[in-house]
Amino acid sequence: MSKESQDKLVKRIARLAKQNQELEEKIKKLIKENERLLNENEKQKGLLGKMSPGKLKKAVPSLAEQRSLKFKMATVLFADVHGFSKVMTDTDSAELIDELDEILFNFDNIVEKYKIKKIKTIGDTYMCAGGIPVKNITNPIDVVLAAIEMQNYMRKHEKNHRKEDKQIWNLKIGIHTGPVTAGISGKKKITYDIKGDTVNTASRVEGVSAQGKILISVMTYELVKEFFQCEYYGKLPVKYKGDLDVYQVIGIKPVFSVNGDGINPNESFKIKFGLIQFTDIQEIILDRLERELPDYLYYHNVKHTVDVVTEVELMGWAEGCSDEEILLLKTAALFHDSGHIIDYDNHEYHGTQLARQMLPGFNYTEKQIDIICNIIMATKLPPEPTNPLEEIICDADLDYLGRSDFIPVSNTLYDELKAQDKIGSLKDWNKLQVKFISNHQYFTKTARSLREVNKQKQIERIESLIT
Repeated sequence: MSKESQDKLVKRIARLAKQNQELEEKIKKLIKENERLLNENEKQKGLLGKMSPGKLKKAVPSLAEQRSLKFKMATVLFADVHGFSKVMTDTDSAELIDELDEILFNFDNIVEKYKIKKIKTIGDTYMCAGGIPVKNITNPIDVVLAAIEMQNYMRKHEKNHRKEDKQIWNLKIGIHTGPVTAGISGKKKITYDIKGDTVNTASRVEGVSAQGKILISVMTYELVKEFFQCEYYGKLPVKYKGDLDVYQVIGIKPVFSVNGDGINPNESFKIKFGLIQFTDIQEIILDRLERELPDYLYYHNVKHTVDVVTEVELMGWAEGCSDEEILLLKTAALFHDSGHIIDYDNHEYHGTQLARQMLPGFNYTEKQIDIICNIIMATKLPPEPTNPLEEIICDADLDYLGRSDFIPVSNTLYDELKAQDKIGSLKDWNKLQVKFISNHQYFTKTARSLREVNKQKQIERIESLIT
């Protein structure tokens, strides 16, 4: 043996000896801590045995109330880093352990990128879940994207570290979507432990997967099939539930990936994803409006926001808008009156500020946010739109002027203004409406064909109320 080899062997032995010593110290500490906890437990049992049920509940609320959350839809991923057995037998095991740590560290970065929650690692098995602790509708897509990125990272890692015929690490992944129960622990650093049939099924899907493959259950497949190219893989027997269809994810559909590579999502993917993600944003904003809008907003309430979101989509499709333009219109409509939670007279501006705060967290680009804010500001009266998207929201915002329910809707606006001392008598209000409607014009061809014809009837109806 050469001197260089001997030196290397001595260093390796020294390193292993040091690691062994550190492990022994940890074991001693754990044994000592375990003995302390056992003694403490016996003391607590003695004290609890002397307490009445009422006192017991007050003294130990954690026994009466478990910290847990239920999620109707979460997507669970199990990834098995195949090659761990080599770590235990190979002469360069320390180096391989470092490699495994590097791989798992990069998995952490990937799941964080897609807002997925890492649950735990068990040896060479990595477990994470989308849709917890923040519920969202896109979690099946997020998790499959993360799985593709994990597999791609693993292939690059092996290519960079060793020759093709000397590969050590391989990855197989199983994914399933369904309800889970999440147990919560910790105060400073909160951790989650999930359980239920969904977790067990995801683990079983991973168990039948093969090296280099991503398998998903039929439940996950139905939620992601528009985005990903998948192939039927076979059936998985599930206890008490019969056979479960399983699919293999080949990659992102070519039409939705950069240069058709199946790995990196392109702009078309992001827009289609954004239209689905809009549901989550809408739920957040509408919930906030329900809680924070002043009680006197009889017209500019949640119903009006929902109406405008619906109308801009209908008008947008009728006017030939693209998918991205529909997304921008719906987002602008959602935020256009949100500023009312801050101020009445300048609510359009405050709505743009709320949009600028929130939308970057949902991957809207700076350019998209600027367009959305311009669309919101176009709703300020009197309407002066400068482009087709601004015309659409202006028409949607004043759609009620040409609807059959104009009178009851306009009365809610009167009540709202009256509550703030911004208008006089109902007669004054009706005169103001006649003047406004007479000068108003719809901008889009769709609104003119659907609503313009009714505006003269509205004027006649209001004039009859005045007289």
